[in-house]
Amino acid sequence: MITKTVENVQAACEGVKDDMTFMLGGFGLSGIPENCIAQLVKLNVKGVTCISNNAGVDDFGLGLLLQKHQIKKMISSYVGENAEFERQMLSGELEVELIPQGTLAHRCKAAQGGIPAFYTPAGYGTEIAEGKESREFNGKMHILENAFKADFAFIKAWKGDTVGNLIFNGSARNFNPNMCGAATITVAEVEQLLPAGELDPNEIHIPGIFVQRIFKGENYEKRIENLTVRKRD
Repeated sequence: MITKTVENVQAACEGVKDDMTFMLGGFGLSGIPENCIAQLVKLNVKGVTCISNNAGVDDFGLGLLLQKHQIKKMISSYVGENAEFERQMLSGELEVELIPQGTLAHRCKAAQGGIPAFYTPAGYGTEIAEGKESREFNGKMHILENAFKADFAFIKAWKGDTVGNLIFNGSARNFNPNMCGAATITVAEVEQLLPAGELDPNEIHIPGIFVQRIFKGENYEKRIENLTVRKRD
């Protein structure tokens, strides 16, 4: 049986270099690959392009890479929680491509499935459509979007096994599954790493064929961007 397990995050990130393109899973701060992000900071890679639904917050998630000016370009759909991101974007230090959230998800999904491009109505008639091919389907205009090309996909799962099968939990299931297999190398960090055969096949969200490396993560903070609670009577 082929094992996808690597000993630690250092081994999982082997081959990471400057100027690469990375996919990073998660929704807000939920389900982000905390260990891999911390390792990218330590490796001090520069000039990277990051494909992620959001850019973290100022002192956590991708915000840690932004603090050290390691990111050359952000491809995202939501960036409203990161003041440093805003500063770098407005000053011209950071190249930014904003994409409708559904389009972002499907450009990952297309890469995962080997589909080079697809048509979508989202963004037609806006700046999103500038320079892109357009075509009418059933009386409605659509624009052509290309699948992403990435060197590494760093994703976070709740449970995984030694052959790379994955189960996600809650909001972490939004973008992480679509990014599995959508890059040359998919690295999965998991909270629970089990022997092959221990996961119920009916509960597996992503089969191991989409994963090249898997390891057990440590010391997850699982922060919340804005904690809102009801005032007590």
